[in-house]
Amino acid sequence: MVLSLGTMYGQKNKQKDKTMSNQTEKVSYFLGAEVGTYYRTNKIEINSDKFTQGFVDALADKANFTEEEKQEIIAILQKMQQEAAQEMIKENKEIGRKFLEENKKNKDVKETASGLQYKVVKSSESGVSPKATDQVKVHYHGTLIDGTVFDSSVQRGQDITFGLNQVIRGWTEGLQLMKTGEKFIFYIPSDLAYGDQGAGQQIPGGTTLIFEVELFEVNPE
Repeated sequence: MVLSLGTMYGQKNKQKDKTMSNQTEKVSYFLGAEVGTYYRTNKIEINSDKFTQGFVDALADKANFTEEEKQEIIAILQKMQQEAAQEMIKENKEIGRKFLEENKKNKDVKETASGLQYKVVKSSESGVSPKATDQVKVHYHGTLIDGTVFDSSVQRGQDITFGLNQVIRGWTEGLQLMKTGEKFIFYIPSDLAYGDQGAGQQIPGGTTLIFEVELFEVNPE
C-alpha cells in the first residue's frame, strides 16, 4: 500500500533515523513513515501494536482472513475514514472562519457580499478589468493561512494564461475587481475555493486559501 509517496512525508520530514545504512532499511523506514503520516494527518486512530503485528504476520504469510472478514473490516475502515474526513473539514472551516473574521478588521482589507476578502497591494489608474469570459495572464503565489506554499507561478518563474470562467469562484470574482498592472491579495473561503473536496494532499477539504495575484494582460474571448 503506497500512499502518495514523496508527498506528505517529504513535506513533514523533520527528523529521521540516522542509523539506516542500506537501501532496504531506508525504503522500509520511508514506507512505514509514509503510512504513519497518512493516518496521523487524517486523524484516523490506529493501534500501533496491532498494526505492527498485522504487518509482521502478513510478511510471514500468517495474516489469514476470510473474504467476509475482509469486507467487514474494510467497511469499518471506510466509515472511520469518512468520519475523520468530515471532522477535519469541520475543523478547517472553523479555522478559516476565525481567520477571515479577524482579517477583515484590517482597514486595508475589503470584503465582498460573497465573503471574498481582498487587499490592494499595487493599484493602476489606466488598466483594463477583465470580464468572466476573458482570458487573463497573471502571476500568482498561493498559500494556506499558516503560510504553507501549495502553488506559485512566481516560484516557477513562469506566468500563466487561462480563462477566467475556468478557475475557482474566488478567482473569477476577484480578478474582475482588478485592472491590468495591479496586484491584489485574495483571502478566499473554502466555499469559493475547492469546497469540501479540497485539491489533493496539499489543500484539504474546507480550507481557506490566500493568493497574491498580479494581473498582466486581459484578452477578450
